[in-house]
Amino acid sequence: MTVPYLNRELSWLEFNQRVLNEALRPDVPLLERLKFLAITASNLDEFFQVRVGGLSLLRRSGRKTSDASGLTPAKNLAAIRSRILEMSAAQYELLNQTLLPELEKAGIRKLRPADLNPAQSAYIAAVFEDAIFSLLTPLAVDADGTCPIVPALQIIIACRLFDPETGKIRHALIPIPEMIGRRVPVTNEENNFDYLLIEDVVALHADQLFPGELVNATTAFRVTRNGDIAVQEEDQTIDLSENMEDVLTARKFAGTVRLELRSNAPRDLARIIQIVTGTTPQDVYRIDGPPGLAAFMDIVAVPGFDHLRDIDWPPQNSPAITPGASMFETIAAGDVLLFHPYESFEPVLRLIEEAAVDPDVIAIKQVLYRTARRSRIVDALIRAAENGKHVTALVELKARFDEARNLTRADELQRAGVQIVYGVKGLKTHAKILLIVRRESGHLRRYLHLGTGNYNESTSRLYTDLSYLTCKADYGNDASLFFNAVTGRSKLIRFQRLVPAPNAMKPKLLDLIAGETERASQGLTARIIAKVNSLQDPDIISALYAASQAGVEIKLNVRGICCLKPGDPKFSKNIEVISVIDRFLEHARLFYFHQGGDSEVYIASADWMIRNLEKRVELMIPIEHAASKRRLIRILDSYFMDNVQASRLLPDGTSQRLTKERGKKAFRVQEHFYQQARKAAKAREHERSMTFEPHVPAD
Repeated sequence: MTVPYLNRELSWLEFNQRVLNEALRPDVPLLERLKFLAITASNLDEFFQVRVGGLSLLRRSGRKTSDASGLTPAKNLAAIRSRILEMSAAQYELLNQTLLPELEKAGIRKLRPADLNPAQSAYIAAVFEDAIFSLLTPLAVDADGTCPIVPALQIIIACRLFDPETGKIRHALIPIPEMIGRRVPVTNEENNFDYLLIEDVVALHADQLFPGELVNATTAFRVTRNGDIAVQEEDQTIDLSENMEDVLTARKFAGTVRLELRSNAPRDLARIIQIVTGTTPQDVYRIDGPPGLAAFMDIVAVPGFDHLRDIDWPPQNSPAITPGASMFETIAAGDVLLFHPYESFEPVLRLIEEAAVDPDVIAIKQVLYRTARRSRIVDALIRAAENGKHVTALVELKARFDEARNLTRADELQRAGVQIVYGVKGLKTHAKILLIVRRESGHLRRYLHLGTGNYNESTSRLYTDLSYLTCKADYGNDASLFFNAVTGRSKLIRFQRLVPAPNAMKPKLLDLIAGETERASQGLTARIIAKVNSLQDPDIISALYAASQAGVEIKLNVRGICCLKPGDPKFSKNIEVISVIDRFLEHARLFYFHQGGDSEVYIASADWMIRNLEKRVELMIPIEHAASKRRLIRILDSYFMDNVQASRLLPDGTSQRLTKERGKKAFRVQEHFYQQARKAAKAREHERSMTFEPHVPAD
């Protein structure tokens, strides 16, 4: 029997629309609205590189097989284009009609060259001469349109040049290196922040790059290239790091999947640009403003305009963590659950930094998928290796768009003496796990951090994630077996507690769903609550439909892609799907199964997608610590109380913002979690201030 299945790409675009909806809200602070607009543009950049890039390859190969939603690659691309054209029009209408005028009123002004007074013009001319001119490399375009391949995701100026001596017209391109930045501040005598976009500055002074010729027309454009280029791992003789470098190079010259072109671009320049970039009409997106809206994120951080931003919600100290106490003592006293970013990520950093210098620590093993640019975690691993500890880091080189950084950090680690493993052949290693082996009283004890998010102290302040710290022996034994499997390339066996993908997680989830289905069919209470970033796996969706038909109450909190069709009277009448978009990116994966009252709760690194459950090394962690389990269930339930930032997914794949009912209080779940963390931290601080701790003399 065919079950309803929403299109993956269109579902993702509806998620991006929910992000754009935040930018459209007049009650959101102005710079936060600009931030959300920039996020939607950044999201689309990656969407074109990966999803549109992959579909374009399928279309060019002649593939006509339909996906689970019934669309062929060609029809899918047509539907995507139609939806993005609508979204793009809304983005630029918001920018031009609302955000830029409101920002100008507030003192943040995007100037045009015609707006400059003589002193400002002289200043910009000096900036161009001193800081920009020598970094530009113009590219000539031959009469037939041939030209060196232009770089992806960079602003490029197309120029029409006229030679007064010969009367001939020719064309040239000026790529603008990313290192220059997108905006050029302009001096003024007021307390404003005035700036020009870099493309306007370059176009204004482009004639200096072509002596003896006149630049009589310019336009800015930007290309996006296919980033869906996989590592070829079949050849055992190929070094993965060298192969990854080839992939990074290939992306720079891959086929164009999008051309952002100004609507007012002169016809001859538009024609030349299309020839140079090799784009078809279906790849061209005409825009009513500057290309590359993601660059406006830089404006969001301009100092002096805090009144245009959200009030800060700084991470709070967890009551479970005693300041100054050893993290090893804290974990030994009992399992610790942390909810980031409401609770600080600092204890995780402290744990590994303590391990790096602790003389009793023998070994550290960790999976690194995405790290911060200046990573304290990587620095701690280097320090640990330099201190003679056995350090193993599994660095995932196939972390898309972070490959170059991971290559660099892996080289640094290796030079310090860290044993480096480059992931698992044929799979991405996405598990979030840190294992520390410590000698205590003549025995070895294993300390673990297991989480839902990356070991990245930067994103830990922006993403909602869960950390679980334990030294339970059975968890530690599983962790050792896990690392032995992924570093020794042996099979992932079934563990005592941890549930790994790709061999065990999906079967376990299907068994848990089936258990609830069986209980519901017997007239017993049955309930499933899950929080994931994406829900796409057809087997999981079919199992959830069967559970719903049997009477299982199912609540799903899905931030992004959701291919399950809610509200279908036959398949999903008992399934509610919501999505929360707020100041923090919802990233934690958390699952609850009623199990006849003996509930089971898991956190995980994996979403309910084929790629996570079948093509990645992931971990699902059962939370058996009673207090932590109760807390996680409360967290799950709280999301479904949100009537400020939550949207309900509709049967057609779109969503509708939830609003509070008359007589009910507004409930914003992220604010609720922050206030909870703040109160708990204050209460614990007060408790400590009222407690006298005796000084114990040293032996």
